[in-house]
Amino acid sequence: MNSNHSGDEIQRLIDLLAKLPGFGPRSGRRAALALIRKRETLLEPLARAMAEVAATVTECSVCGAVDTRDPCGICCDPSRNGTMLCVVEQAGDLWAMERGGAFKGRYHVLGGVLSALDGISPEDLRIPDLAHRVRSEGVEEVVLALNATIDGTTTSHYIADALEETGVTLTTLAQGVPIGGELDYLDEGTITAALNARKTL
Repeated sequence: MNSNHSGDEIQRLIDLLAKLPGFGPRSGRRAALALIRKRETLLEPLARAMAEVAATVTECSVCGAVDTRDPCGICCDPSRNGTMLCVVEQAGDLWAMERGGAFKGRYHVLGGVLSALDGISPEDLRIPDLAHRVRSEGVEEVVLALNATIDGTTTSHYIADALEETGVTLTTLAQGVPIGGELDYLDEGTITAALNARKTL
């Protein structure tokens, strides 16, 4: 028997919740208990939503975002400005940019950043796809909205070199994004200010 006297199924739920970012065993137990206490209003709808997402989630073949359709909703939206492309590290960064509502163009999700430490090279990222999109989609400005880390800066410089011959205008987010800061943790006002104050790389 487990030390917390819960059944195997409940313990499995706790163990899985504990693996979520920002969670641990204690948070997993608290979350599991909250879900069980609100079985009809929380646990069952959550289980259905998770099953639906698991069955339908896909990666957009155009921009690399996660959605339940391909191409994704943003790539299919005719009101978006196709001449502006915002490059982000992960889908979570795209969601952070969208929360602010300031960017009206399209996105390109790299799937990470260059990292010698983690063995991530240009071939592991969607940089060749980015260069192809800039050439084929009539892109005039590429906004590099990568995290303000050493790896993010290195990746920005690599992209600038890779796109140099295309003649596209390259800009980066400016004031508001702290050094070492990650987009997903910033509030909408900070992201909007940084986007509005972007500068040429």
